[in-house]
Amino acid sequence: MSTSPAEPPSAPPSVVSDGVADTTTAMRSGEPGVAGGAAATAAAADEEKPGPIAMIVLGMAGSGKTTLMQRLTMHMFENNLSSYVMNLDPAVKHVPFEPNIDIRDTVDYKEVMKQYSLGPNGGIMTSLNLFSTRFNQVMEILEKRKPELDYVVADTPGQIEVFTWSASGSIITESIASAYRTVLVYVVDTPRTTNPTTFMSNMLYACSIMYRMRLPFVVAFNKVDVVSHDFAAEWMGDFQAFQEALDAQSDQSYMSGLTRSMSLVLDEFYAALRHCGVSAATGEGMDDFMAAVNEAAKDYDTDYLPDLLKRKAAAAQDEAARQKEQLSSVGRDAAAERAAKAKAAGGGGGAGAGGGASGAEAPKARGAGAGGEEEEEEDESAELQALIASLQAGSNAGEVQAPVMSRHTRVQEPSAAAGAGAGNR
Repeated sequence: MSTSPAEPPSAPPSVVSDGVADTTTAMRSGEPGVAGGAAATAAAADEEKPGPIAMIVLGMAGSGKTTLMQRLTMHMFENNLSSYVMNLDPAVKHVPFEPNIDIRDTVDYKEVMKQYSLGPNGGIMTSLNLFSTRFNQVMEILEKRKPELDYVVADTPGQIEVFTWSASGSIITESIASAYRTVLVYVVDTPRTTNPTTFMSNMLYACSIMYRMRLPFVVAFNKVDVVSHDFAAEWMGDFQAFQEALDAQSDQSYMSGLTRSMSLVLDEFYAALRHCGVSAATGEGMDDFMAAVNEAAKDYDTDYLPDLLKRKAAAAQDEAARQKEQLSSVGRDAAAERAAKAKAAGGGGGAGAGGGASGAEAPKARGAGAGGEEEEEEDESAELQALIASLQAGSNAGEVQAPVMSRHTRVQEPSAAAGAGAGNR
């Protein structure tokens, strides 16, 4: 496995690289190439499988997200599981795994900071915003790969708030969750959470993310090769044990009192929370981690998907009501304009009659004017409808131009040669 991200080719390749697709299929069949009965077996397996599970890996800076991503790709390779890996951190200099899609190949983080006079966090957020305008292309790539995949895994920036509380983070998460069974993986630095106050801070953040995203959730206590996560499991399952740990600190500060109060509030959160201990460095606990993710993915079908369909239906009703109100408003404006024109035409006809036109000819002139106005209004209405249709078509197409794109005009995968070197894909 390569230890550095693939360099982009000098000329933009095809959006879907045939080399990567062939390597992934060969991995699934267990032979150098796929032909005959092996291909039929793989096709039958693809028809039976419910679709890939998507994992979005989150966590505080230094918790070991990227190292866990490396261990995860190795574990999938060793178990002959096909995965598709994305790096969504534009500021990282080195990733220890080979991503299929790398945000750095689409957005130049340093150029974003320079062009918009931004700091590090602002540069990351703006880079994610620019990338999210092209995320429909990522979904197109994933859709073409869907039959051959077992997992889709995304690594997120170390500045967790930049992703979880930004519009671009919501767009990316909801786009993936609308198409795949999605699980949020929250990585915790276990040695640092031995302090009850730090532990409570992590749990509060995990709780806020889970209820904001409303997706199946797994807490992965990382670095258990250094400190076991048994104390954390005990604190989540036994309120009194956590209180005793707070008492042992001999801290009567405001923070200590708040932590005691919040531990009662989070009891319900703990009851529904899946958690496991894992070591990204040694691979300890990876089987338990994968089992927790697979179990959480079942909640997607029973909890998240019905809620998603309900929200989609409500959004469609709101949009239909908005369009209806918009058309009604346009109709009222047009009626007011017609009334104003008719009044002006009536005044002009009266003046013409006073100048010598017969009383019988004035109504005819006004009638002819009204007929012309109706034709003009029909033309205006047709133009308005065409304008609304064009605006809707442009919105659906998602044609947003991102001003800072570093190397390619489209979201791209590595070249065929680079893809063939990715052992797990």
